Amino acid sequence: MRKPLVAALFALVITGAGVAPAVAAPAPAAASTSASVSAVKADTKAAAPTLQAVSLAGTVALSNCSGSVIRFPNSADSDPALVLSNGHCLETGFPEPGEAIVDQASSRTFGLLNSAGTRVATLRASKVAYSTMTDTDVTIYQLTSTYTTIKNSYGISALTVQDTHPTVGTAITVASGYWKRLYNCSIDGFAYRLKEGDWTWKDSIRYTSACNTIGGTSGSPVVDQATGKVVAVNNTGNEDGETCTVNNPCEVDASGNVTIHPGINYAEETYQIPACFTTGNKLNLSASGCTLPKP
Repeated sequence: MRKPLVAALFALVITGAGVAPAVAAPAPAAASTSASVSAVKADTKAAAPTLQAVSLAGTVALSNCSGSVIRFPNSADSDPALVLSNGHCLETGFPEPGEAIVDQASSRTFGLLNSAGTRVATLRASKVAYSTMTDTDVTIYQLTSTYTTIKNSYGISALTVQDTHPTVGTAITVASGYWKRLYNCSIDGFAYRLKEGDWTWKDSIRYTSACNTIGGTSGSPVVDQATGKVVAVNNTGNEDGETCTVNNPCEVDASGNVTIHPGINYAEETYQIPACFTTGNKLNLSASGCTLPKP
């Protein structure tokens, strides 16, 4: 979750960005990462055929993070579109432990990308529908545009959020709109509790080592390569081998045993979110099956 100097300087050099990227998890080889479309194409060619289900289409670039335009299984084309990112990417600062933010005014903008990683539009939020860093690390923005408007104007469809729990071994892609890059790996397992600094997250996804995500990938959708559906949102990793500190999350099992995985990165599951949004993409934290923390 940190904003590393190296990533900030790198961003200034190649993008002119004025804000350092929020981190999902830096990796030793991160500085060699290319933000070019050619790098994305190279990654795609090197991957297994199932990767063809995944591209950068529908991802967005924030000022300091990544995100994606999402819909739920019950969303209608006429509904206001939603953008998914991390709680720690919220423009007003990190939500406190135990805090949940609902219907907060926002006019944040997002650069919408097509499959090649080309920015095709600027989308604008009407509000923060929901944000928290308790149990999960998520911000969901409501946009001023509908899914139909985005599709008809730019040819981009929203990514659908899977409403069932992901499984170990699933081939996944972390699709970063900030860097215009795809990271490919598999789900290695699940952390009963993932603790980082003052925050604790439940049932987090642990990646295999190939997903060496870097600063700016925070908020990226984690996509099942076989289905193209979002199963999680990328958020952190253990950078320095420390235990339970900021940028160095630790895993805590049901018995309280603590372990760390230096250099390994994580995401927060999203299957529980669709139950909290009802007709018209309206948030209802009291809806049946909704387990997101309440304000």
